[in-house]
Amino acid sequence: MTRHAFEEQLDVLHRSLMSMGTLVEEAIHKAIKSLVERDVELAQQVIEHDTMINELEHDIESGCFRLIALQQPVGSDLRRLGTMLKLVTDLERMGDHAVAIAKTTRRLMAEPYVKPLIDIPLMADHVKAMVRDCLNAYIARDKEAAEEIALRDDAVDKLFSTIFRDLIDVMSSNKQSINQGTHLLLVAQYLERIADHVTNICEWIIYLNTGKMTDLNK
Repeated sequence: MTRHAFEEQLDVLHRSLMSMGTLVEEAIHKAIKSLVERDVELAQQVIEHDTMINELEHDIESGCFRLIALQQPVGSDLRRLGTMLKLVTDLERMGDHAVAIAKTTRRLMAEPYVKPLIDIPLMADHVKAMVRDCLNAYIARDKEAAEEIALRDDAVDKLFSTIFRDLIDVMSSNKQSINQGTHLLLVAQYLERIADHVTNICEWIIYLNTGKMTDLNK
């Protein structure tokens, strides 16, 4: 395979990765929107569209392994392919968490919320911004932006702690709210995990630039 052909194939994979990232962003947005607005049809869209995310993951992985086998890349080329393989794994798991949130919408549809959903949508806004910005940092190969985005995980963790305490208080004072409270706690946990996956991606952006792994989850 010529260098030109290699770069063309790499560009195809790159564009597929960006498409996958866009689908994941949309899935997170729609999942939270479905929860807040109690929109079961929107939740079902998230669940059904997850197939497209999974298919893109498979296609990108296959393409990366094919290029590795045919081109036997080294140095920066190998880092680019290795980074893509790691990114699609994190993006696919983000999509799975969005599906889990959408399924929560369906489970809670028959009962009114024990308290207004305020902090969960706020937490989701932080997480969605992190996802969008880390993809932009990947495109730009912006090491400094990746480091800054990873720092935002602290704000997400603080919101998770606030949501956890509030829901525990609600469940302690109203035993009938335990089932719903547990599901909402899981939603907050899914969002917290998405933020962790963003941090993983930020580490790989730094690796892409420097060839060194940096632990941003400290």
